[in-house]
Amino acid sequence: MAIQKSYLETDHPMRRVFISKVVVNMAVGESGERLAKAAKLLEELTGQSPIFRKAKKTIKEFGIKRGENIACMVTLRGEKALSFLKKALAAVDYTIKASSIDHHGNIAFGIREHILLPGVKYDPSIGIFGFDVVIVLERPGFRVSRRRRKRSKIPVKQRVTREEAIEFLEKILGVKVV
Repeated sequence: MAIQKSYLETDHPMRRVFISKVVVNMAVGESGERLAKAAKLLEELTGQSPIFRKAKKTIKEFGIKRGENIACMVTLRGEKALSFLKKALAAVDYTIKASSIDHHGNIAFGIREHILLPGVKYDPSIGIFGFDVVIVLERPGFRVSRRRRKRSKIPVKQRVTREEAIEFLEKILGVKVV
C-alpha cells in the first residue's frame, strides 16, 4: 500500500484523512543494560535508531531519578510507518478497542510482547519487551499549527473526529473496531 493511496477519499481534497506519523514507544522504567537492549530491539523492529526519553520526576519507590533515561521511542513516517503498522496490527489480530481512539483522531494500542509480531523470533540474550504504538491521523493544512512563521490554530471542523478515525481504520487499514 503506497502512502499516497493510504488516505480516506472525500468530496473535497482538503477533507481527506491520512496517516501523519506512527510513534513506537518502549518504556523500560530503568536505565542501563536493559534499556540498551530495548533500544537495540526497537532499532531492529523499525529500521531507525531510537531516541531516549528521560524521567520527568523522581520516584524513590521505583528507583527512578529525574533526568534519567527510562524509555526509548521512534517516529516513523511514510512507507516505513505503513510497513511497521501492518506488522503491529497483525500482532493484535486487526482488532482495536473503541476506547483506544481519542476525540482528535489519534489511535493508541499496546503490544505485550514483541515476539507477537510476524517474523520476529525470541532471542534469549535480549529478552521480551512490550511497546506502545500511536497512530496520528491528520488532514492537509495541519502544518500551520507546527510551522515557525505565521503559526495559527487549526479550526475544529478541520480536525479529524473519532468517527472519521474509526471509518479510516475500517476502510483503509481493514481493522475491526470493537
